[in-house]
Amino acid sequence: MNKEFVMRGQTGSGQTEVLNFSGKTDGYAYRITEFVLWPSTNIGGVAEEMTGTITAGKIASPAIAPNFDDEGLIATSLFATHSTSLIPNSLSIVNDTFLITQNLILMVQNTTSGTPTNWQCRFVAEKMDGAEEAAANYKQFTVFDG
Repeated sequence: MNKEFVMRGQTGSGQTEVLNFSGKTDGYAYRITEFVLWPSTNIGGVAEEMTGTITAGKIASPAIAPNFDDEGLIATSLFATHSTSLIPNSLSIVNDTFLITQNLILMVQNTTSGTPTNWQCRFVAEKMDGAEEAAANYKQFTVFDG
């Protein structure tokens, strides 16, 4: 089994995507190690500001107002560039200790132009014994159901 893999796509502003882990291999969980955003437009000379969140909960965490008290929020990312400074700024915070065993919800928001946002997530597989897998499944279920 590959230890590391990437999910990527393009999502409309204010929309959500399901990151599907339902076909996962028994005895494995996954950790997110990277979450980045990139515009889908020509960034030369224009301002762009995009935000994104990934959550393990029932509903998406708002991309423009993430709440770090939400235990289900496992990643947030910001990409910004301004017409006066063409140097892009990109920041991400990921909870790389959260063991993923169920589907996640990704949400993005482009607060300037409303155009779709490109995103990429990197995950790593973690081998677990039966007790570890049961604990990880229970934790994600309680976050999802909470």
